[in-house]
Amino acid sequence: MLRADIGIDLGTASIIVYKRGEGIVLHEPSVVAVSEKTGEIVAIGEEAKKMLGKTPEGLKAVRPMKDGVIADYKTIEAILKEFLRRIVGKFSIVKPSLVIGVPTKITEVEKRAVFEAGLSAGARKVYIVSEPIAAAIGAGIDITRSEGNMIVDIGGGTTDIAVISLGGIVVGEAIRIAGDAMDEAIVRYTRRKFGLIVGESSAEEVKKRIGKAHPSVEDYEMEVRGRDMVTGLPRVERLTSTNILEAIEPILSMILTKIKNILEKTPPELSADIISNGVHLTGGGALLRGIDKLISEEIRVQTIVADDPITCVARGTGVLLEDEKLLKTVCETYSR
Repeated sequence: MLRADIGIDLGTASIIVYKRGEGIVLHEPSVVAVSEKTGEIVAIGEEAKKMLGKTPEGLKAVRPMKDGVIADYKTIEAILKEFLRRIVGKFSIVKPSLVIGVPTKITEVEKRAVFEAGLSAGARKVYIVSEPIAAAIGAGIDITRSEGNMIVDIGGGTTDIAVISLGGIVVGEAIRIAGDAMDEAIVRYTRRKFGLIVGESSAEEVKKRIGKAHPSVEDYEMEVRGRDMVTGLPRVERLTSTNILEAIEPILSMILTKIKNILEKTPPELSADIISNGVHLTGGGALLRGIDKLISEEIRVQTIVADDPITCVARGTGVLLEDEKLLKTVCETYSR
């Protein structure tokens, strides 16, 4: 009997689940609504995200993942249990194996927390894979070859940058600057420039709809609703793509600096491969208009946005579920 083995991209912004034999079966925001009185989880995922900034007294909507790592172990365990129940079934006899993607530079303690959360949620066995490795596999790159490939995975909480060869990371680093930092920068910008207080959900929406990373990309406009800093009354302001670029430029600059740092540490032979193969962009941040052009101009290497970049890590875990030899090569597993 085929086990319902599962691959999970446990992201700061969203959790994406791949079921062996079926593909992506779940894509939900990493948000939960919790009762402050009882500690009981009231809502998970999309339903909970709608509550961000709108919860009444006694109820709070929180993100249990912070900067790509578990900030609230019990909540993550509850989320995994709920998602396994939805996908595998409440009364399933056969426990699934889990492959979970994690940032490059998380600590052994943080890896252990992910492992324990997976087992406590009902998994038979838990494998941990570095997100750039999973993203590269999901982007269709043969990571086992003796040539260098560079992956830049821009998620919600972290940007993972890695040069991969022979199934491993030769040079890599995860920085805790990514999509969430851009949203926070937009919140600060609208407050400073327009005297308008907006929530992070509104900032994320405007970034996705009209944001851009390069001045040459077409400009769009969008109405944003918030609260006037002076009067305290609701107000609407029109923001442009150029406004968003101004807001997030410092974040983009930090990501570019880190990409250059990793390239400087890359062995010359692999640098030559990267010039031939290009830099591959994955994660939600890869969808920011013009970010490939920005990176290409700065490092003078072709930059390619992967197909469906948001799901690359989850699809990579799915490939690993089907390829036991590759799974054992690139994943870590722990024992209690």
